[in-house]
Amino acid sequence: MKSYLITDPSYYGSTPDTIESALDVIYSHRFPDFALFRDKQTSNYADLSHTFITLSRAYKIPHVLLHGDYALAAELKADGVHFTSTQFDEIPEAKKQGLYVVISTHSYEEALKAQDLGADAITYSPIFHSPEKGEPKGLDDLKEIVAKIRVPIFALGGITTEDQIKAVEECGAYGFASIRYFI
Repeated sequence: MKSYLITDPSYYGSTPDTIESALDVIYSHRFPDFALFRDKQTSNYADLSHTFITLSRAYKIPHVLLHGDYALAAELKADGVHFTSTQFDEIPEAKKQGLYVVISTHSYEEALKAQDLGADAITYSPIFHSPEKGEPKGLDDLKEIVAKIRVPIFALGGITTEDQIKAVEECGAYGFASIRYFI
């Protein structure tokens, strides 16, 4: 079961120092297979991304991704990019850059579209209750998507406990993604 850390400025701050401090604590007790720098509020995303990538590389995180900006991900030599569910048309360009592409999906149709466009993996959410993310899809829905889609699926949304991780693993998910689990 792969683990996928997603940052959020409310837990990591929005300065190089706060990001470095938070990651030092997290990486010293949890080692994710994938790590995504996501901060939708900052005007300093490029510099903060550089800090995130540098520190993640120092800790030897296997897959370091940036959120939504494939050009910046390629420029800063991140391993990949994680797109929102409104960025399907950018998948081919990111793949041309040699990036690992993850895209957020919330339905079977979106998952199938991501697969057809060549995404390397998807997140499917929300599985459990997650603040401001709508009605949870639940484990039965996750199991159904896993059975129909060939691309690796990260379960996302409200995953904060070992029991929840075990439950999504039993559904056949490739991995789980979370903000709060890693805090």
